[in-house]
Amino acid sequence: MRRYLTLMLALALELPALPVRAERLYTALTAAALAETSALVVDIHRPAEWVPTGVLPNALLMAFTDADSFAEALRPHLAPGQPVMLICRTGNRTAQATALLTPRMDVPVIDVRGGMVRLISEGHRPAAPRAAQGCTICRIERQLRGAPRLRGGAARPLW
Repeated sequence: MRRYLTLMLALALELPALPVRAERLYTALTAAALAETSALVVDIHRPAEWVPTGVLPNALLMAFTDADSFAEALRPHLAPGQPVMLICRTGNRTAQATALLTPRMDVPVIDVRGGMVRLISEGHRPAAPRAAQGCTICRIERQLRGAPRLRGGAARPLW
């Protein structure tokens, strides 16, 4: 617990953290705190889910399919010792991904509890996904932004 609190404090204050090993951690940080963290925030939604929920503006967008290929694709984006925070729509996918990813990483892997649904319920207004973040469907998303309904009758995007 002490190590967890030290890591969370270091992330929040941008202080150098103590050397850490790969750990599976959880957090319920606010959207504002997630925007200011030194950890790499990774949104692991499927691309089609980025449209209705929106994303954090500082998140790297990488859909989680399997732990080995995800870890390999993630490593080039990490600074040495930089923790990873995973977020999805509700937190279910990040709970599973965190468990699978932690043994493959040499940095803490942090599950953002409740995902985008929790952040939105707390008043956060998500951003539209951008190609610069890794959005693979941004052209489609721009076309849908003005539409009153999305395919399948889903509500308009929240952003």
